[in-house]
Amino acid sequence: MKLKEFKRSLVFLVAFLIAVVAQQPSASTPSVEHLRQIVEYLASDALEGRRTGTPGANDAAHYIAGEFNRFGLRPGMQMARPARTRGENQARYLQPFPFVASVELGKNNLFFVNPGRAADTAQFQVGEDWMPLGFSSNGRVESSRAIFVGYGITDAELKYNDYPSVTTGKVALAISGTPDGDNPHGKFTRYEDVRWKAIAARNAGARALLIISREASLKDDRLSRLHYDNSGGEAGIPVAVISRKSAIRLLGDNDIRKIAALEMMYGKVVSQQLSKAAGSYGLAALPDANIVPVVEYSFNFSTDVTRRESPSFNVVGILPGSDPKLKNEAIVIGAHYDHLGRGGEGSLAPREGDIHHGADDNASGVAALIELARMFSSQNPKPRRTIVFIAFSGEEEGLIGSNYYVNHPVVPLPNTVAMINMDMVGRLKEKKLIVGGVGTAQEWRSMIDSDNSIQSLAVSVNAPVAGVANVSMNLPIVVGANGRPVVSIDPTKRFDLTLNEDGYGPSDHSSFYAKQIPVLFFWTGTHDDYHKPSDTADKINYEGEARIVSFVERLVRELDKSDKRPTYTVAKSESQGRSTGFRVYLGTIPNYADSNDGLKLDGVRDDSPAAKAGLRAGDKIVKIAGREVKNVYDYTYALGEMKAGQEYEVEIIRDAQRLTLRITPAARK
Repeated sequence: MKLKEFKRSLVFLVAFLIAVVAQQPSASTPSVEHLRQIVEYLASDALEGRRTGTPGANDAAHYIAGEFNRFGLRPGMQMARPARTRGENQARYLQPFPFVASVELGKNNLFFVNPGRAADTAQFQVGEDWMPLGFSSNGRVESSRAIFVGYGITDAELKYNDYPSVTTGKVALAISGTPDGDNPHGKFTRYEDVRWKAIAARNAGARALLIISREASLKDDRLSRLHYDNSGGEAGIPVAVISRKSAIRLLGDNDIRKIAALEMMYGKVVSQQLSKAAGSYGLAALPDANIVPVVEYSFNFSTDVTRRESPSFNVVGILPGSDPKLKNEAIVIGAHYDHLGRGGEGSLAPREGDIHHGADDNASGVAALIELARMFSSQNPKPRRTIVFIAFSGEEEGLIGSNYYVNHPVVPLPNTVAMINMDMVGRLKEKKLIVGGVGTAQEWRSMIDSDNSIQSLAVSVNAPVAGVANVSMNLPIVVGANGRPVVSIDPTKRFDLTLNEDGYGPSDHSSFYAKQIPVLFFWTGTHDDYHKPSDTADKINYEGEARIVSFVERLVRELDKSDKRPTYTVAKSESQGRSTGFRVYLGTIPNYADSNDGLKLDGVRDDSPAAKAGLRAGDKIVKIAGREVKNVYDYTYALGEMKAGQEYEVEIIRDAQRLTLRITPAARK
């Protein structure tokens, strides 16, 4: 028998023997079936999309806690006394964080015009004629008059302004939409988000903002559905949507069809403006800014919105290290378990109401996290360093859970040597795997390169055949859905890697890198089902995900093998090269937690304009470029008005002191 033929026969023989003895997943191999079970549960209809703060998300949290407990992980939260029930025991794995899950109308939502004149008094019914928005500030407006402000947009970069100087002290009345019409790629697209219009109104001195509904019935308008963005805070002024029927009354008419005529007329006016080269555009640029007079009503109205917090949790399980010294250091392995519920904010589905299953985003990452917890807790020898397994919530809402963790860590951050994040690792195709954060530690590239080898089980076979002795082969192995190994002898079964330097990105590792912790981010790329109900469990490549789990397990093992912790480095910014809609770059890393008194910074990029200005992590920006900053939306709005190379003042709160620094934005590349 030729040596080549013998090896082929031997491989099949060894594969058969392994299949016979390996009916259950071992500590050293990921289980395809276990991954499938986890994803199918988390992505099931029963959990209704796992939106943060919902019962479905909290059911997912308790499920993950149960898995951590089953594998003997130590709970992340300590209690004064031992747990007496299963529920108490699982609760010790849950790290609660504040989250506004719902918005409700309070008791003091009132809207009157001319309340002192009985003949002209008209009360607008909340929910029928008007509705405060979820991010509206609560307040009372008395004896104020209204002014029409077109689309209610101000954009310095586009030289566009709908707010004439006479807006100050009045209630701004704006039409919905933007000059782009239905074009989703137009220059004004972001102003479909009413938050930007609210900022423009506040900056123009308006006391409140009313948006004319674009729907015939107010209840059909998406603005009438109370919603709260936990990363944005309040608007700073009352903001409400008003029905078309009520709006025409404010314009001194009763024919509701004239609202459509107004929208069409103003749209044509702006289109004609924008078709010509001019120094400025919008309502404020017209010779007569009062082209649409509003009846001289005296407004009295109050907004009362109640925000309800809901229990929301990170799930934290700890595998203590085995080395007497290194056990004080920790490696964090994480994945977020929340998704988009039944749609709405963040969804790319054409309608709300359908369950967004989130199988790949990110039940796949959580399944990988749980499987790694099973493997590491079952293996001997145990890792020398402590491993902290964290399933985050609030990721889809703005990294809220991971941001909370790094500011309330279970293991001190100075002792956290690295963070490994898995987000969307279930759609491996053509062996293509993306790894971010490789520039955040000097050692990452060499480790990834050496570990990106065949996922293998070393099997040594002594072959008592003449001329052939001690044949040793590596057989790539993953435990299949039936509990038996999936064996391949293809020597090219390794990943086609795309490596990104940057430690920042739209997932939870960003929160850790902002604290100068080396990170790695694993994902298999986006797809047509991203943020849609069609991201279902049947579309996951479970064998491919198992190979990713093996890859991550080897990386963590190699990281743990060295006495030296990875060397943190400042990674090359990948984001500066992408278009963000702004001409300038500051290099700040905002904290996206709810805020109404300034924008806190989690960090600044080294050698950036922010760093050169003296800004640093922990600073709270309260004013920049002459604009008051209460939250991330205000900050972003001000950023859009700044010019590269021009110096601006930035006012911050640092250690309870208000400081003024000077910053010069760089041109975005």
